[in-house]
Amino acid sequence: MYSVLPAIVSLIFLCYGIYALIDQGFTQISFSLFLLCITTFCWQFGWTVLFQLTDPEAALFVIKFGYLMILFIPASIYHFLSEICERKQERRYVYFSYGFSALLAVFLFGSDLFVSGYYRYFWGYYPKVGPLHSAHLLQTLIVLIRGLYITYRAQKDSAPNMRMRYKLCLWSLLIYSFAGVDYLCNYGFEFYPPGVAFIAISLGIIAFGIVKYDILNPIAIAATVAHEMRTPLATIRIQAMTISQYWPELFEGYQLAVKHGLCEQRIRPRHLHILSDLSNRIAREVDRSNMVIDMMLASASIEQPDTLVFERHSIWHCVDEALERYPFSDGAKERLSVNKNDAGFDFHGSDTLLVCVLFNLLKNALHALTSSGSGEIYISSAKAGQYNHLIVTDTGPGIPAELLPHIFDIFYTTKRTSGSAGLGLAFCKRVMTAFGGRISCDSSVGEYTRFILEFPAIA
Repeated sequence: MYSVLPAIVSLIFLCYGIYALIDQGFTQISFSLFLLCITTFCWQFGWTVLFQLTDPEAALFVIKFGYLMILFIPASIYHFLSEICERKQERRYVYFSYGFSALLAVFLFGSDLFVSGYYRYFWGYYPKVGPLHSAHLLQTLIVLIRGLYITYRAQKDSAPNMRMRYKLCLWSLLIYSFAGVDYLCNYGFEFYPPGVAFIAISLGIIAFGIVKYDILNPIAIAATVAHEMRTPLATIRIQAMTISQYWPELFEGYQLAVKHGLCEQRIRPRHLHILSDLSNRIAREVDRSNMVIDMMLASASIEQPDTLVFERHSIWHCVDEALERYPFSDGAKERLSVNKNDAGFDFHGSDTLLVCVLFNLLKNALHALTSSGSGEIYISSAKAGQYNHLIVTDTGPGIPAELLPHIFDIFYTTKRTSGSAGLGLAFCKRVMTAFGGRISCDSSVGEYTRFILEFPAIA
């Protein structure tokens, strides 16, 4: 009878952990939740078996197996919260916490310092802890406090429509922490451990958050943040327009004041030229930011593209539109050339999505040229049997051969110092797959990087 509740909860955790991993794919967030679910499953399943045993030796073996999983629960909770809050800088501490748990596991199986035996309670056997158990309690207290802190900070600093995600995580963690009351039984207090009820409620809150607020989908979270940025960007653009409207009069007044000796000329002529173009520079940066937002929102919505809206489009029309809309920095567009000697071709798909793909490729190519300090970008087309090709080449630093197999993986990036999220090329791949084609990359270090977009030929 006493094994029924932990048995049910353990199976729910196992199924939910597997479901999250299958449904969301292998991401940092889904994997951390999977680890949390698996450790909780092993803990509760171990107690399910333990409460039915009558043999002391078998009970001691199950006790140590169950406690092995308990050792890793604090680290897995900390891991999950740090990924939910997108605190990559916490990972070193997460790994240290896992390492400390592994060290305690050595003492668990190699001595009696952690588990010194067992109690025989009315519901069955239960672990009796040794002197080293206090180290585990201290670790649990530290990581729970840290997890609560980073989650609280995340919900305070997040956009309004994201705060509920973090609040749900906070409530889930708080309720899960009440399961610590079970530790009293390890020190001789005889009452049926109620922690299983708290962790079941905690899982229910996380499940609600996943269904209601999609807290496991980092792309959706990123898209929400991107969407929130549109309002301040629009405000900045309005302010830039105001500056451009009144700047000529202010500039003329300053020059007259200097001419008639009313003030000293403290602004250098070169700086005056920069200030005169300031509003245009701000507008270009706003356009560039909106372009990034467009790509992030498109990335979030391309998981299941609606192919019913696909139509026939001209490849060169899409290229022209991308080049017209892309916010090139000063002198960048002069480094790009388009070879239209080939008549081009039509493709079946979405012109909007293809423009976003070209935005990504242009952004990557220009970043490569900037890092190398030289190079050009070439866009051309070609026909090859049943496929038509659009080719984007840059003569930048190239991509090392060992990195090429991974560049289309989601969240993989070679530009970590620039804050890249690793979504761009994964998005390009999904778009081309939706079109019935594919994208590939060929590169030689120090010479070039070439992306080939293959479109099925249509009549």
